[in-house]
This record gives sequence, structure tokens and C-alpha cells, in this order.
Amino acid sequence: MNGIEDGIMRKNTRSTKLTDYEKERNKGISKKRYIVEQYFGLSHLHTNAFRARFTRLIKNSIDGFFRQMAFNLFRGGRILGTV
Repeated sequence: MNGIEDGIMRKNTRSTKLTDYEKERNKGISKKRYIVEQYFGLSHLHTNAFRARFTRLIKNSIDGFFRQMAFNLFRGGRILGTV
């Protein structure tokens, strides 16, 4: 209805192995997903972003926004070669 495709990757189970089609599909999905998930992995690793720092939702939203902005500025500087 909204034109959004299923982006969930499949995995093996004990009773069934992935088919060749599912393996190729996972490769296609992973090429798009890793770009987005890279931010979450780095923020968990370096800034303890896996846990909320504040008790209020609005404060956590603002904190997350500034963390994302700082990450994007740092990443942009690296891409442009200024950092």
C-alpha cells in the first residue's frame, strides 16, 4: 500500500537451510542495511547509546538528535578530508 518492501533478512534454521534465492536476497538487503546500521553500532560502541541517559523522553530525543548531528558532522568531515 505504501510502496515499502520487506527488508527482513532470512536465516538458517535447524530444519531448513537457506535457498540460493534467499542468500542472494540477503546480500542485496545487507548492502543497504549496513549503511544505516553502522551508525547504531558505532554509537553503541563509543557513546553508550544503548541506554537512555535521561529520565524524560524529550531530553533523550534531543540528546539522540545531537549525537546524530555530531556523528554526521564528523563523518562528513572525514569524507571531505578536513578531519
